[in-house]
Amino acid sequence: MSHPVSGPRVVLVGPMGAGKSTVAALLGEAWGLPVRDTDTDIVTSQGRTIADIFVDSGEEHFRALEATAVADALATHDGVLALGGGAVLDPGTRELLAGHRVVFLRVGLAEAVKRVGLGVGRPLLLGNVRSRIKTMLDERTPVYEGLATLVVDTDERTPAEVAIQIQEQLT
Repeated sequence: MSHPVSGPRVVLVGPMGAGKSTVAALLGEAWGLPVRDTDTDIVTSQGRTIADIFVDSGEEHFRALEATAVADALATHDGVLALGGGAVLDPGTRELLAGHRVVFLRVGLAEAVKRVGLGVGRPLLLGNVRSRIKTMLDERTPVYEGLATLVVDTDERTPAEVAIQIQEQLT
């Protein structure tokens, strides 16, 4: 299997509700590889939740932390990597992702709304959840698609089914 000399075996991207963390864990288990999630890295390094970072320091500060966390993970992690939904908005991050195996977990609006629920702990979803998710999907989907080596639809599929498709298509 060819992949970059260094860096993750696969990088999962997609919006909130796509199942990145769950699918990453399943792939890590199947391939016997370590799993990292940049959102978890940020929470661990900052000692506070992402919602608290947004509220206390603002989205711009969070995005700076996120860009650093992604760059570090791409440089040092050789397993399965899941990125936060908005990480791809950073041009530097998009450049760093070039040459990596990037899998876009695509999710439709109705499914995303159902999975995310009322946005508890999701600071970008205050207000009308459906409309916020639609706006995010409209803005970010072309970016995800542009970065993706593989696009996997997740609607009406279990994380296990999604993980199996990725394994079959990347091995």
